[in-house]
Amino acid sequence: KKAGKRYINNDLNRSFLKESFSSTNSSNFEEFRANELVKLYGFSGENPCQIALDFHTTTASMGSCLVVYGRREADLALAALIQNKLGLPIYLHESDKKQRGFLVESWPCGLVVEIGPVGQGLLNSKILSRTKLILENLLEQIKQVQNLNLLFPESLIIHRHIKSIDFPRDEEGNIDGYIHFLRQSKDWQPLKKNDELFYKLNGETINFDEDENYIPVFINEAAYAEKNIAMSFTKKELWDFKKEWKQSLVDLI
Repeated sequence: KKAGKRYINNDLNRSFLKESFSSTNSSNFEEFRANELVKLYGFSGENPCQIALDFHTTTASMGSCLVVYGRREADLALAALIQNKLGLPIYLHESDKKQRGFLVESWPCGLVVEIGPVGQGLLNSKILSRTKLILENLLEQIKQVQNLNLLFPESLIIHRHIKSIDFPRDEEGNIDGYIHFLRQSKDWQPLKKNDELFYKLNGETINFDEDENYIPVFINEAAYAEKNIAMSFTKKELWDFKKEWKQSLVDLI
């Protein structure tokens, strides 16, 4: 916060790697902080927690949504409760070996809440109000689970991660194009073949040339350009709610 930027050494939400937890005196600020959080609040920490709720703002036009990493049963159960209550999209991030070390994966259960669009470091009254509303509902649903007063939905809608694509680049690896104006701020809207994706600096338009009905998310997220991600593609799926998910969350709490 004092530095006025997103991070000092590397992305905190990519710093929860088991191999880095053995180093308690890391000079890397984010690795040290991740280690500290797990030591204090991890499953075997000084004040152990079962559930991690990780709130993020995004510069992409994502609105409010939940991000689930992998298919842990308790995560899916909690996400289903919130989707049923508030109607938030669920982005299932999986099968991406380049992206790892997420905070919530270091706890038995955890969800990321993305809220945007908003510039990094800015206080926006609508974003603050949404954050408060979602947090209050998460805490209320967790309380209901503790009291065994549960109303789980029969199904949930998942946007399953398929892949991410990079910006167009020149022969030296420099970005030489930008998101096409017809694609900017169109998160959650299905793509059709030949839809415009990028506009190159030389005037060339790059179109979507696949037959799949992908749905893009995190379009032009400011924090992802350095990760070579211009947007991510998902597939929308309807999943039946499984009783095992409910039991996993109840047993955890």
